[in-house]
Amino acid sequence: MKNTTINRVASLGLLFWLIKILSTTVGETAADYVSVDLKLGLVWTTILMGAITIGAVIWNFKQKKYFPPSYWFLIVMMSIEGTLITDILVEQFGITMVILDVIFTIAMVVLFMAWNKKEHTLSIHDINNNTREKFYWIIVLTTFALGTGVGDTVSEYLHFGYLNSLILFGSIFILAGVLYYLKVINNVLAFWMAFIVTRPIGASLGDLFIQAPKDGGLGLSVGLINILFFVVIIGAVLYLTLSYKKEVLSSISKLT
Repeated sequence: MKNTTINRVASLGLLFWLIKILSTTVGETAADYVSVDLKLGLVWTTILMGAITIGAVIWNFKQKKYFPPSYWFLIVMMSIEGTLITDILVEQFGITMVILDVIFTIAMVVLFMAWNKKEHTLSIHDINNNTREKFYWIIVLTTFALGTGVGDTVSEYLHFGYLNSLILFGSIFILAGVLYYLKVINNVLAFWMAFIVTRPIGASLGDLFIQAPKDGGLGLSVGLINILFFVVIIGAVLYLTLSYKKEVLSSISKLT
């Protein structure tokens, strides 16, 4: 059966946005840590993380429902891989950030159009079959790559600075919520607007922490930031997993 009543992606809430932003920061810092600090190199890091991401995709799709550990592990891996895809296109193929921003924006719009034409909805509350879930995750990966490019374009290419970029993208995130609250935009547009901009928020936050003070950063250890943020993410996901199990058990008890 193609359609079910079980939604396969996370519900929205404070923890959703917290983990999403932290995972994007980890994507920015972890990619640099493995590639530079561990001296694996950009190409091999991309291949390694790509293989892990494929494994995460398989694990998550096997669930056929929202399962916090597999969902958020895939989010983190796509954040890392999205960063690496952008980096390798810039550093290995010489494509400029601005051109990448345009390419990924067009790709994202095309994907949204194809998704809407195929399924007649872009709502994340109706990700209840394989087709919708595939569109969802392809767009998630695209937003990570786009967000990395946009974040670097604004903070570095336009010399806006990491802190100013963080404030700018954070303001756009808040604006999406305000416009939805005022009923200027619908919930679908508000969600994807906020979802997309969390990537440059995370990228700007990560760069602000790890870049040298002379470059506008705080010069903190990449390893320290990764460990700290991973601990917070794991703790939040553990809480969501326990809450999810309680909801399942409660639903079963009501049926018996």
